[in-house]
Amino acid sequence: MPVFRIVLTYPKELCFQCCAVGCITNRWSSLVHCFLDNSKNLDASNEQVGVPNVIALVGLPARGKTYISHKLCRYLNWIGITTKDLLASYSSECARLAIEDIGRYLEAKEGEVAGFKYSYFVSQILDATNTTRARRRFLMDFCKRPQLHTAFRVFFIESVCDDPDIINSNITEVKINSPDYKGKMSEDKAKEDFLKRIENYKLQYESIDEEIDDELSFIKVINAGKSFYVHNVKGHIQSRVVYFLMNIHLLPRSIYLTRHGESEYNRIGRLGGDSPLSANGLLYAENLKDYFMKESLKDLRVWSSQKIRAVQTASKMQELAAHVEYWKVLDEIDAGICEGLTYEDFEVRYPKQFAERDKDKYHYRYPSGEAVLRCILAYFTNKNREELPYLKVPLHTVIKLTPKAYSCDVEMFKFDIEAVNTYREKPGHPVSCSVLFHIVN
Repeated sequence: MPVFRIVLTYPKELCFQCCAVGCITNRWSSLVHCFLDNSKNLDASNEQVGVPNVIALVGLPARGKTYISHKLCRYLNWIGITTKDLLASYSSECARLAIEDIGRYLEAKEGEVAGFKYSYFVSQILDATNTTRARRRFLMDFCKRPQLHTAFRVFFIESVCDDPDIINSNITEVKINSPDYKGKMSEDKAKEDFLKRIENYKLQYESIDEEIDDELSFIKVINAGKSFYVHNVKGHIQSRVVYFLMNIHLLPRSIYLTRHGESEYNRIGRLGGDSPLSANGLLYAENLKDYFMKESLKDLRVWSSQKIRAVQTASKMQELAAHVEYWKVLDEIDAGICEGLTYEDFEVRYPKQFAERDKDKYHYRYPSGEAVLRCILAYFTNKNREELPYLKVPLHTVIKLTPKAYSCDVEMFKFDIEAVNTYREKPGHPVSCSVLFHIVN
């Protein structure tokens, strides 16, 4: 059963909103890249600038296509490029209707087709995508047909893998736990059935060829990112896609997040500042080192902010980590003219600003300060911008994130070390994150 896995992208007006969602610290650099890219296109060719893109994935099953499409969709939306991840299964004789559905979606202002939204299309994981040259040509011709109000750039992402260890890992981690198999048959039978499907797809699979398909825009991701082949990339969006794919991890791994240990300013309830750790904060730093010693992680990399409290916490990891790096971009939110105040002082001295912050914490920026968001946790857990500023990241807690094809597993390890509670709930609307909670003694 052929499957079309398509990612659709729409650039914002004049690209000036391209980074409206995400890390504010990246906004200006991204805007400059976007402007330079579009200026280059204006000078170098007669192509229309800012056209929508159709990104089609290509490859045999168990090559990480579903993982790529989900993570790429999240990334593009995060940087402000409106994107939909569409996956629709059709029998061979209905392939034309599938492409026409995609075309109607491309032309719909609100992403609606025949009265229903495209959330109707639920991602399926077991089917290859655009496996034949004829199917890819069909998609290209449709996106350029004169009946469409505008042309669409088509970009292919082919995931190629001949490493049996990677393929087996994908089958075990993703495929047999997919909705098509989970709870319906044993793992052994699911794996056997899926391997048969792969062999059937190999009979018709035609890889993208650099000479035969010279006019196509595409990237080949080979063996989960060990090497790449990039060809005929056009425009800012396709360039961002290539950059993302060259930095994505397709194999299982975990990311650990933690705040610094409790600081002296935390203890007395003051905003911002650059105070050292309290006695309890120093104890947490020691216990954090012991925790990761027991985890026995290979090639552990530690990224820390440059604040004194974070440097003190991370310094204990020097003997365990392959690298410890200190990044200015990870510095905690700058409270501007409110630095050193308590929340009570803030409310008394600046009542208008305090009310504005409570009303819309996501967009609020302290006077003379920069609003750097709780964006890492929100990014991996797919939280929207309304929820993002209110995600709870308590002191003396390790958050373990394990990205999966369809989601991200979140585990929270709370250390039994006293610390003040610095969390402020959204007024009237508590925000939660689904986690597996552990206590570390």
